[in-house]
Amino acid sequence: MQRFYPAVLERGAKQTFGVWFPDFPRCVAGGTSQEQAMARAQEALAGAVESLAEQERPLPEPTPFEKIAIPKDCDLVTFFAVGVEPPDPSERVNIYLSKSLIARADRRAAELGMSRSSFFGYAISCALIVLPIAGFGHLAPIESRARLRMLAQKPGRKTRTAKG
Repeated sequence: MQRFYPAVLERGAKQTFGVWFPDFPRCVAGGTSQEQAMARAQEALAGAVESLAEQERPLPEPTPFEKIAIPKDCDLVTFFAVGVEPPDPSERVNIYLSKSLIARADRRAAELGMSRSSFFGYAISCALIVLPIAGFGHLAPIESRARLRMLAQKPGRKTRTAKG
């Protein structure tokens, strides 16, 4: 469920705008227009929330607007709320894969600067999006590789392919 955090939009030097979040002290955004600063604030907050999740730290409770302390040097424009989706909690799972597939996955994850878990999560997310679109949705349940090889070796036996 989306959570909303208060943000402070203020005027900066030379016709710029800045946004800061009372609940995320190091989270700031800026732009040459109010709209640009507010759009960047959305991205900045999402990054701050993700950072807390990676550190396994809980999200702070949003501060009510009436309790926000405005510094004396702040040229306040307005308060606004920014919505963010809290990260989905992780769960440990055990799966069995061939050692060669794991080695290939580890190499690719390293190339991308990812952990094995992050890479598998990314790969599964991509497969969930691409496979139904590519016309593979009709292949459920997927048969084992050994069963598919056996079917392919039977003379006159037609096996399903990616194109149907």
